[in-house]
Amino acid sequence: MTDARPAREPGKRRLVLWRHGQTSWNVERRFQGKTDIPLDETGVQQAERAARLLAGLRPTALLSSPLRRAAATAQALADITGLPIRYDDDLIERDGGAWEGLTSHEIRERYPAEHAAWQPPGGETSAQVAKRVGAALERALDDLPPTGQLVVASHGAALRLGMSHLLGLPEETWERLGGLSNCCWSVVTEMRDGGWRLTEHNAGTLPEPVLSDDRPDTGT
Repeated sequence: MTDARPAREPGKRRLVLWRHGQTSWNVERRFQGKTDIPLDETGVQQAERAARLLAGLRPTALLSSPLRRAAATAQALADITGLPIRYDDDLIERDGGAWEGLTSHEIRERYPAEHAAWQPPGGETSAQVAKRVGAALERALDDLPPTGQLVVASHGAALRLGMSHLLGLPEETWERLGGLSNCCWSVVTEMRDGGWRLTEHNAGTLPEPVLSDDRPDTGT
């Protein structure tokens, strides 16, 4: 039986991976993980600024983590574009287990071995996060039309690891992708062979960016 569906022209879809704005726990350098912390005043302003820029990309779909800091970031873009927001629980941040609510200094002091391996006790592994978030991105892309442009509002570690999965990078190379600053984004575009290419990373960086629950670049 012949498939009557029209062939999809490759290389046209675009995925924008957008980290949420600043929270008070970002400023205090506390590990947030699944804890549902809202944007602070600066984070709201960051989201509004970034939304004005991202609206210029003419997105066709908007997806978000249901955690308040990501959902409010997505809402800033929805207010401008009129796009409805869909939510996916698999886009929430890495489960930080015993680390959630602790400062980076407290984590280093109390869990030196786990900090060195960047594995929170009782939390998710990097591989688990990459698989979970990567699967959410793949599901969303399955529903995206050939020329669609999807914006995903989520979290620093979740997005970096999910993007690594989508790009097909081996786990030993994941740390080569730097973290996303608050309210900054990365762009991946579809290639002619159906794969994905990273075309922008950590775009829209603001002065003195506050980094995420992601693994520190320096290990400190």
